[in-house]
Amino acid sequence: MILLQHKTAIVYGVSDSLGGAVARAFARAGAHVFLTGHRLAPVQKVADEIIAAGGLAEVAVVDALDQQAVNAHLDMVVAKTGSVDISFNLIGIEAKQNIPLLDMNPDDFVHPVKTAMRTHFITATAAGKQMSKQRSGAILTLTATPGGIGYPLVGGFGPACCAIESFVKGLASELGPNGVRVVNIRSAGSPDSHPFLDAINSGAPEVPAFLEKLKDDTMLKALPLMADIANTAVFLASEMAGKITGVTIDVTAGTTAALNYKMMTIPFLQ
Repeated sequence: MILLQHKTAIVYGVSDSLGGAVARAFARAGAHVFLTGHRLAPVQKVADEIIAAGGLAEVAVVDALDQQAVNAHLDMVVAKTGSVDISFNLIGIEAKQNIPLLDMNPDDFVHPVKTAMRTHFITATAAGKQMSKQRSGAILTLTATPGGIGYPLVGGFGPACCAIESFVKGLASELGPNGVRVVNIRSAGSPDSHPFLDAINSGAPEVPAFLEKLKDDTMLKALPLMADIANTAVFLASEMAGKITGVTIDVTAGTTAALNYKMMTIPFLQ
């Protein structure tokens, strides 16, 4: 089933990791995908793969923290296709972690919150304005487990996730009367994404035990792969999810306890 046929999607923060997986999934589902990122090479690589597979993809270097750049790119997309039906911001949020909050510098703590709020406000409101004119569209965001439960040693990343999820609810309530949906996906982290693979390939002895701990903290005793997140995004962007808005969809495989009961160093966040 071609769930996103004739849809136009903008994906911010495309790389050969989760952003690329989502872009490829959107294209396979029939969307015309506009891929953006800080650097052209990784974005172009994903686009070339999409085109080689018969999909529609175009690329641009866009700073998702720059309101003028985001607006100019979105205006170009609308001029070319007539609409923006899906917007998904997946840019990386830098956060200092593995430092107890009591020892953290306030600027380091606040930085990921400020960055997350700025980029999501800029991209989501830009899309929201266009989608309100169209009376349709879906804006998607992504957070992680700390958005839902207490998680030690993640610094300002946890509050940033909570802020994104709160922003989604507020924006959805304002855009709903215009036929626009806003939905967040919460992931537990994908073991086939670059941060996890880099940790595994590092050979650090604590990595296997840490990954097993993450799996054990889930109800399904497994972690979501990038394909699980991408497939969820396709569904949420489609008309099949037409009455889902203002919520966080949990794709953490049922993560419950996290690391609350034991302080552990997170290998790939050092």
